Amino acid sequence: MNWSGNTMWPGSISSRSEPTAVTAMMCAQRRCAVAGALLCLGAILTAGAQEPLPEGPAQIRDGVLLVDKEEGEPSFDVVRRAKKLLQVRKVGHAGTLDPFATGLLLVLIGQGTKLSPYLMAGDKTYLGTLSLGTETDTLDRTGRVTSVKPVPDLDPERVREKVKTFVGETEQTPPSFSALKVQGQRAYTLARKGLPVALEKRRVRIMEWTVLSVDLPEVTFRVVCSSGTYVRTLAADLGTALGVGAHLKALRRTAIGPHRVEDAVGSGAMGAEPATLKGRIIPLRQALPHVTEVEVDGTTALHVRRGYRPAWEELGKKAPFPQEDVKLVNGGDLVALVRFEPGTKGGLRVSRVFV
Repeated sequence: MNWSGNTMWPGSISSRSEPTAVTAMMCAQRRCAVAGALLCLGAILTAGAQEPLPEGPAQIRDGVLLVDKEEGEPSFDVVRRAKKLLQVRKVGHAGTLDPFATGLLLVLIGQGTKLSPYLMAGDKTYLGTLSLGTETDTLDRTGRVTSVKPVPDLDPERVREKVKTFVGETEQTPPSFSALKVQGQRAYTLARKGLPVALEKRRVRIMEWTVLSVDLPEVTFRVVCSSGTYVRTLAADLGTALGVGAHLKALRRTAIGPHRVEDAVGSGAMGAEPATLKGRIIPLRQALPHVTEVEVDGTTALHVRRGYRPAWEELGKKAPFPQEDVKLVNGGDLVALVRFEPGTKGGLRVSRVFV
């Protein structure tokens, strides 16, 4: 008997031999099963294609919704209601407003949440009223009174001159009752427990602070300031500078960067008219109107969305590079946000991609 590697034992199948009748039957059965599954899948897809997609909140595009927040409503409650009404998974906001404050709140829908750092970096405009002579632990009217002093008959011009000293870059200590974190905990959590809260000073910029009226003890004003500025602290610091103390009585945010409260939908109308929210969402491309745009073709847009980092010259541009963020757009869609980064290939870093 030949015991070489080519020897065939009874009932064995060689990789080089013809399939037996049993093997052929098994293969045929598998092919029939696969064909049947494909036919079923095709029927399902065909049936689905014949039925139109339902109209409704599920088709709402990504973007930014401008909301005029009412007094007494936490910012998170506005976000939660928007999420429920629009039936989208991802909703956030850019810049918290204290519950007692009113005005512009940017609600970010879907991929609009990727714009948060760009929107929050914008300058803020507020209208406010402070009350001289009374200090509180929260620096606003919601807090516990800690000091009361008589308010002399201050000359309104003296108040205006003192306000001017705050314009420009300055250092500001955030209030203890704030959302900043201290050793992993919110500052206001520690402050409510009576624990000491040590917050470092931060550099802020006051572009404009105008006194609109003086009706002692109240001072009404308009302020334009950088991101991270606490208007409560401004009010308290002005009171200290005038020697009588003060707290913030009322606050309304009227603008964040290029966005204005006049263009916002009232938070009270969100529940009554959910359908109107669809048309009020600002598309991603239009949400940053102050950012330079560069149009790219469909092929480049596809490559960038798949991780490609284009060179500045590939976009048809020449040096010098812009020193700020640039939007790459294709048609009406925002493709990506890029920034010049020395030492990198092509000189551009892709900060955000939108699909």
